[in-house]
Amino acid sequence: MAHAAGLKVAWAMSSHNNSLSAVAVPDPSRAIVMMLSATAFIAATTLMAKALGRGFDGQPLPPFMVSAGRFVFAWLILCPLVLWRRPSFAGTAWPLHGARSLCGWAGVSCLFAAAAVLPLSDATAISFLNPMIAMLLAIPLLGEHIGPWRWGSAAVAMIGASVLIRPGGASFEPYALIALAAAGFMAMEVIFIKKLAGGATFAGEPPLRILFVNNSIGMCIALTAASFVWIWPSPGQWLLLALLGATMVSAQAFFLQALKWADASFVMPFNYATLVFATLYDALVFGDLPTALSIMGAALIIASAIVLAWRERVNPVTSPPSSPRR
Repeated sequence: MAHAAGLKVAWAMSSHNNSLSAVAVPDPSRAIVMMLSATAFIAATTLMAKALGRGFDGQPLPPFMVSAGRFVFAWLILCPLVLWRRPSFAGTAWPLHGARSLCGWAGVSCLFAAAAVLPLSDATAISFLNPMIAMLLAIPLLGEHIGPWRWGSAAVAMIGASVLIRPGGASFEPYALIALAAAGFMAMEVIFIKKLAGGATFAGEPPLRILFVNNSIGMCIALTAASFVWIWPSPGQWLLLALLGATMVSAQAFFLQALKWADASFVMPFNYATLVFATLYDALVFGDLPTALSIMGAALIIASAIVLAWRERVNPVTSPPSSPRR
């Protein structure tokens, strides 16, 4: 998102094997630059989705069409790389990849729908609830246990979400529930990634193969959904859809480079710069500025996520990883 297809896979892999997180010659400065570049691109995807959803160069495009454009053009960009590198697809856990891709597509679609009507800062902040929701889902679905620090982080995050959504008040934000649904779907994607990461087949899968499988399945799901609400895009909208897919692939590439040059536990906190870029883009392009309540709610969510990430670093257990934006 922020939230980005393939990025959660890289983070999950870094928690379960050393192929991505172990670096021969660590370069923290370069890792930070790569991670901040990834967040800038991720925030740009939500900005483009907002423009398309508000009728840039034509009539507003439905979220299903926007997410379809994101997957289709990302897939087209990955195809030449796959033909060149020719990764093996033997042993791919297709059912789990399919479930993970379905949740990822649903999360992206909900996020794009929320971004079209909410300030990007609000939609982005609410979607950052996904690590907390994943942590809670892991109790019944993965049989994991969480301690008081994690319960406390989840409670603070939910208070932040309540500030943003404001249930029962005159300023209730019903569209914020769509962003909350996005966080829920992204959390379920993390659960499936945990299942994949626990299997022997997934542990050896190269990043290119993972990205291609995810985008291939996601493209099929997205095109099927888009066919029911199809509106022929204008030339400008086609161009922006293509740019959306290219921007997402670029974000994935920058994120993987960040993990190449530093441990995931070091670079992941910089993922929350996505909110800064989203707020800046929204103010410059649409003139939408966050309210005091929005800033307060976002601060609570991000603070709780940072505390959770810190706790995982100093006292690692088998809790679900936090996920970067799609």
